[in-house]
Amino acid sequence: MMTAYEFSADDHRFMAEALRLAERGRLTADPNPAVGCVIVQDGEIVGRGFHRAAGEAHAEVHALREAGVRARGATAYVTLEPCSHHGRTPPCAEALIEAGIGEVIAAMVDPFPANAGNGLDRLARAGIKVRSGLMEPAARALNAGFVSRFERGRPWVRVKLAISQDGRTTGPDGRSKWITGAAARQDVQRWRGRASAILTGIGTVLADDPHLNLRLPGIDRWPLRVVVDSRARLTERARMLQLNGRVLVATAGTVSPWQRDGVEWLALPAPDGQRVDLAALMGALSERAVNEVHVEAGPILAGALIEAGLVDELLVYQAPVLLGEGSPMLALPGMENFDDRHHLELLDARRIGADWRFRYRL
Repeated sequence: MMTAYEFSADDHRFMAEALRLAERGRLTADPNPAVGCVIVQDGEIVGRGFHRAAGEAHAEVHALREAGVRARGATAYVTLEPCSHHGRTPPCAEALIEAGIGEVIAAMVDPFPANAGNGLDRLARAGIKVRSGLMEPAARALNAGFVSRFERGRPWVRVKLAISQDGRTTGPDGRSKWITGAAARQDVQRWRGRASAILTGIGTVLADDPHLNLRLPGIDRWPLRVVVDSRARLTERARMLQLNGRVLVATAGTVSPWQRDGVEWLALPAPDGQRVDLAALMGALSERAVNEVHVEAGPILAGALIEAGLVDELLVYQAPVLLGEGSPMLALPGMENFDDRHHLELLDARRIGADWRFRYRL
C-alpha cells in the first residue's frame, strides 16, 4: 500500500516549476517521457533541468550539473520517479546518491516495469528520504501516452476533427480543404508534435493524398505515419512516401503488394473478414514504443475507433461556416437508439483565430 504523504505549499510550488520544465520536452523527448526536475536548497532553487530527447541526459542530471556542490543535502523535486536501470544513460538514482541529495520528492512512480518503484527504493536504501504522489494527476496527464502504454498496453488515442457549424467534415462535393483557418491548422501541428504516431485511413489517403508530416519550427522529429489499409491499396506514389520518416501500413492479412525502405506492412487479424482489428493495431503500436496516437481520418475510421473503445480524447475544431449535405462528423453504426449515446467530458474550449477548439474526454 502506498503511503499518503503530506506536502507543504512550498512543495507544491517547486513541483509546479518541475512540471513547467517538463513541458519543454513534450515535443522532443518521445518515446521517453517528458520529465522536469528542480533542486532546492534552503528554500531556493539551485538547479533546474528537463529531459529533451531520448539518448540525452535526463532531467535530474541537468539539474545536478546546475546545482553543483549546492546539491548536497538539498531536496530534488522530480515529475517522475528517477530511473534505477541502465538504458542509453546511467541511472539517475545513482547520480542523485553520488551528489549527496538529502530528499527526493517524486510526482509519481514510474510505470515502466524495469523501474517501477525500484528507483525510490534504491534512494531510500542509500539513506535518502523519499516521498511520492505530489501533484500526481498533473504528472500523469503530462505523459498520458507513456502511462497508457505500460498500464493499458496501448497508446493514448486522440482523434482530431474539423467540422462546420452544422457538423459536416466535407462539403456536398466532397471537398474539405480548408474548413478551418490557418491559426487552427497551425494549432493542429502542435498536437501532431505531441504524438508518437499520426494515423489515418486509406480513404483519406486516396482522396486527399496528405503528407501527415510535422511542420513546427525547431522540431526535427518525424512521427510514425500509420495507414489503416485493409486491402493494401496504398501506392508508391503517395506523397507521404516521398518524405523522411517511417510509414506503417496495417492490412487485414493482405500480402504486401510492394516493398520500399521506410515502409512496413503489418498484417493484422480481421474479425469480420474485411476490416483491420483496431485493438490489435493499437497493441502493435504499443510494442513499437508509440505513446500517443494522433488520428486524422474520415468519419468511418474515426467512428470505428470510438465504437471499439479505443479513443481517449476528441479534438474538435469548429469553423463558423455551414456546409449543408456534406459528410457527417462521425459514422457510428453501432448506435441504434438514444440510450447508446456516448458521453463526453469537456476538458477545455478556446478560440483559435476565427474557429473554436473543443477538447473532450470520452
